[in-house]
Amino acid sequence: MNGKILTIAGSDPSGGAGIQADIKTISALGGYAMAAITALTVQNTKQVFGVNPVDAKIVADQVTAVLTDIRPDCIKVGMMASAEIVEKLAPIFSDYNDIPLIVDPVILSTSGHLLLDKRGIEILISDIFQSITLLTPNLMEAALLSGMDDIVTIDDMKRAGEKMLCMGVKAVLIKGGHLSSDILTDILMTSDKSSEYSSPRLNTTHTHGTGCTLASAIATGIGQGMGLESAVLRAENYIHKAIAQAPGYGHGKGPLNHAVTIDS
Repeated sequence: MNGKILTIAGSDPSGGAGIQADIKTISALGGYAMAAITALTVQNTKQVFGVNPVDAKIVADQVTAVLTDIRPDCIKVGMMASAEIVEKLAPIFSDYNDIPLIVDPVILSTSGHLLLDKRGIEILISDIFQSITLLTPNLMEAALLSGMDDIVTIDDMKRAGEKMLCMGVKAVLIKGGHLSSDILTDILMTSDKSSEYSSPRLNTTHTHGTGCTLASAIATGIGQGMGLESAVLRAENYIHKAIAQAPGYGHGKGPLNHAVTIDS
């Protein structure tokens, strides 16, 4: 087992997203998973019924307890759930900025409902962006964070990426799954280059937890000593196979098959 990964995210009782997806992904790719829970959600494959944030101090205490004992090789952050949690985590990430930080900014639901309020988003941008090794927004999140009205083309994705790089993140992977195309394209951008990762769109509804899974897979690769581009490529291959071999559970957007194996 190689690569100690701390995931900070909400709990999904249906097992397809959040902490549960993160732990499965990290373990499947050979890492050691640790977890700090930010929220207890009430959800299944059909819908989210409720989000109950954990007390911000308890979240920070969970994270500090891990950092001062089993020091992670990479930290992955998903749903932070409240402005108070973002505020508590910001100085911790600053103090431990030698540990790579992968942030999947869970701020909008698929239906467009805000999962992090305006103040939380402002703190994320002002106090955490400069600590982020890689930000992994979907199109809606990228538009909100970059201040763009909408993102509907590959060029729009690149413009949003440039804006977020200027805001302080070291790299951004914009996920293009919501573009209307038979080919899915994600774009990785750093200060000196951009790379595209494309794959055929799979005809399936079983995509619950793809964002959590992708970010955790990348974090595992980084924690195992892989370069950013290599970690992203392995994660992209892993998630494509996990979707293709989804078990078909649930009556809505079902979970992926996190147990798939891929060539490293």
